[in-house]
Amino acid sequence: MLEILKNRRSIRKFTNEKISKEDLNKILKVGLFAPSSMGKNPVEMIVVEDKQTILQLETCKKHGTLPLKTAPLVIAVIADSELSDVWVEDASIVSILIQLEVEKLGLGSTWIQMRKRESLEKDSEEAVRKVLNIPEKYGVLSIVAIGHKDEEKKPYDDSHLNFDKVHYEKF
Repeated sequence: MLEILKNRRSIRKFTNEKISKEDLNKILKVGLFAPSSMGKNPVEMIVVEDKQTILQLETCKKHGTLPLKTAPLVIAVIADSELSDVWVEDASIVSILIQLEVEKLGLGSTWIQMRKRESLEKDSEEAVRKVLNIPEKYGVLSIVAIGHKDEEKKPYDDSHLNFDKVHYEKF
């Protein structure tokens, strides 16, 4: 796990190579196996491989969507906000587990935040709902861009750790 965490970096440039169905299936299983509060499982995923749709998603946020220009695959992580009052936490768990599995498979990813963000015209969540035909009761946490890495980033090492952020017994 530590090696996966050290090597996982936000990748913003991908090759054209598609993600295999086998790898996609593993990624989706990780999302489906993710724990959720009280076992309610409010999180759902929308797999998008159509390039035109991916480019439409790029317009759903003012900044930070560069990876969508080259990503061959995105997974929108959404959750039924009526089913769980902690859908944000549950969807966050799914989003990061997807990224860790992607790294384990030797692929790259980046989390593109949509909740509490804006497009040029409206709320990013609303914009994504429109593009992907998502019912209103679903919160849209993130879009995870996934692909074969077309950039190299140096892994983290222990010098990046700040143990001043660890407290024992009390703050």
